[in-house]
Amino acid sequence: MSTTQSERLRALLAPLVSARELDLEEVEVTPAGKRRVLRIVVDSDDGVLLDTCAELSRAASELLDETDAMGGAPYSLEVTSPGADRPLTEPRHYRRAVGRLVKAQLTAGGELITRIVAVDDEGLDTEVPGVKGRKPTARRLEFSEIAKARVEIEFNRKHSGTGSTGSTGSTDNSDANDTDDANDTVDAGDDANDENQEEA
Repeated sequence: MSTTQSERLRALLAPLVSARELDLEEVEVTPAGKRRVLRIVVDSDDGVLLDTCAELSRAASELLDETDAMGGAPYSLEVTSPGADRPLTEPRHYRRAVGRLVKAQLTAGGELITRIVAVDDEGLDTEVPGVKGRKPTARRLEFSEIAKARVEIEFNRKHSGTGSTGSTGSTDNSDANDTDDANDTVDAGDDANDENQEEA
C-alpha cells in the first residue's frame, strides 16, 4: 500500500474509530489473490469486544463505499484488535500491558524480560522475575532506554476476562453493500457473499 493511500485511509477512518472511543492502531492493505484485504486494527484501554468490531466493520464499509479510497477492485474488510504479540511502541501500549511479562531490547544493548507494574509519562516501573526461587527485583525503565519491546506469552497466566483480545469483525466488499455476520472471519480467498445471500 502506498504511503498516500495509507494516509488517506487513516484520515478517512480515524474519526469513525475515535467516535467509538477506540484508538486506530494500524491500517494495512495486502494483496490476496484477485482481491485485496483491508485490515483495520483498533484498541482501547478496556479491550475491544467482538460486537464493536462488527459494528465498526459495517460503518467503515459504508463509508468506504461512498468514496473511491479503495478504488474499483474487490476487497475484503477486516476490523480486529491487536494480537498479544504486537510490538509495544506507544505509552498506551505499555499501559494496557500492565501486569504482563514483556521482553525489551535495550538501547544500550542486551535484552530484559520483566513484568510491567506501572506506567507513567516517562517510562515503566517493572519487576524482574527472580531466578531459582529468588524474589523479583524492582527495575525502572525509561522509554528512552527501550529500543523495542513486546509482550511475552504466558500460557499459565490468569486472565481478567475484560475485553477481548483478537476480536475480529469482517466485511467482504467484492459486492458493494453485503456484510458478513460478526461471528465469521472472511478468508480473502472465500466468496463470503454467497453464504449471506443464501441465508437471506
